[in-house]
Amino acid sequence: MEFTPGSSGYLELHPERKMSFFKNPYILGVTAVAGIGGLLFGYDTGVISGALLYIKDDFEIVNQSSFLQETIVSMALVGAIIGAAMGGWMNDAYGRKKTTLIADVVFTLGSIVMASAPDPYILICGRLLVGLGVGMASVTAPVYIAEASPSEIRGGLVSTNALMITGGQFVSYLVNLAFTQVPGTWRWMLGVAGLPAVIQFCLMLCLPESPRWLFMQNKKDEAVSVLCKIYDLARLEDEIDYYCAQLEEDLQKQNNLRYLDVFNTKEIRLAFLAGAGLQAFQQFTGISIVMYYSPTIIEMAGFHSNEIALLLSLIVSGLNAAGTVLGIYLIDYAGRRMLALTSLSGVVISLVILSAGSFLNSSDSQNGNFGWLAVLGLAMYITFFAPGMGTVPWTVNSEVYPQEYRGICGGMSATVNWISSVIMSQSFLSISDALGLGGSFLILAVIAVFAILFVALFVPETKLLTFEEVEQLWKERAWGKSQKTEGLVERGNGS
Repeated sequence: MEFTPGSSGYLELHPERKMSFFKNPYILGVTAVAGIGGLLFGYDTGVISGALLYIKDDFEIVNQSSFLQETIVSMALVGAIIGAAMGGWMNDAYGRKKTTLIADVVFTLGSIVMASAPDPYILICGRLLVGLGVGMASVTAPVYIAEASPSEIRGGLVSTNALMITGGQFVSYLVNLAFTQVPGTWRWMLGVAGLPAVIQFCLMLCLPESPRWLFMQNKKDEAVSVLCKIYDLARLEDEIDYYCAQLEEDLQKQNNLRYLDVFNTKEIRLAFLAGAGLQAFQQFTGISIVMYYSPTIIEMAGFHSNEIALLLSLIVSGLNAAGTVLGIYLIDYAGRRMLALTSLSGVVISLVILSAGSFLNSSDSQNGNFGWLAVLGLAMYITFFAPGMGTVPWTVNSEVYPQEYRGICGGMSATVNWISSVIMSQSFLSISDALGLGGSFLILAVIAVFAILFVALFVPETKLLTFEEVEQLWKERAWGKSQKTEGLVERGNGS
């Protein structure tokens, strides 16, 4: 029996060819550089939560308008929606590397505009530009990493991008604290964001294009040159033979590609439902609210000092980064599906505690004795969310689509994520004004219950499966199970 290179059957026959997480410094380097896109994503998410406290001090019109505050936060998300939609097409047309370079340029320009903004409206324009860059990077980084990764460590490497997101959020809170006493506080907070983009631009110039994209462009020699840096000689020949065998079929599919096929073709539709659904539930279970508004939430829970709010937010962000490290370890062992289900179960419990703490604190507003219960719920939420729902949606979306649909579907799915994030961030303060903080978090807990049902019904396990085996899995799901699919599911579950 022949096995696909990188599949579990292949690696059982050739255990000496299995790649460990830290075995190849080149792959780790590619992952780290591509992951700077995640760092930009995370930094922008976290920095605005602290900067907003000081923007309100500088611009009275912002201080008096919840709508302007929400717009300053969410305009980056509007830009990210456009950037993600563009990024999916640009990935396929120009490659992962060029798309990343363009994203860095746009992000840097946005940082300069924000730091020099004379009024809140120019600031909003800068936020739009930054969002464009973040949106492109959010699509490109996971795909670039996944296509340069051996299947046995693909989940962990793609999850490293999620670690960079949470790491960026943690760094943003450190920067926020560092500049609290510096003149032009929020300008420094927002302007520093351009430095990682410049660093990534310079480093990306030294890295190659994705080997899979190069094969699709019929640039075999360049692709083989990249594969030589990823695999040792014993496995390299098998990988090259496999890529070549897939090339003609992939090119034929690409030539017949139509956007409507995403919805007209049942197996692609099911894959997109799983990928986009995970992205939507990642946001609708509240992560954007927690990261964008955590200082505001802490102040609403009874802690009225900007410095204390930022310090507690830093601790929450640190838990987020630590939880993501745990997720990187677990995702290729526990699997994507089980990790998501466990994560969401903990999120439900945490949101109930957070809601209860908020309700009790508001009813005992004179003493504020229950504010710490709300902060505890916030910390528990991040601890459960980060290892599963923080990492799984991006990993699943980097691997569930066929090669010819990976850019399109990845861009569409990321767009769903950003649209969901806009809805949540633009409505949170208004809903909290109407229902109270406790009521808002109780609604999120109910949504998290629906997320558990969604994962259980629509998200299959893809652990240890190659891209082609995942494609076969969707075909069998669409048109009926077979013995071959049952074998794939058993392998994915570690049987």
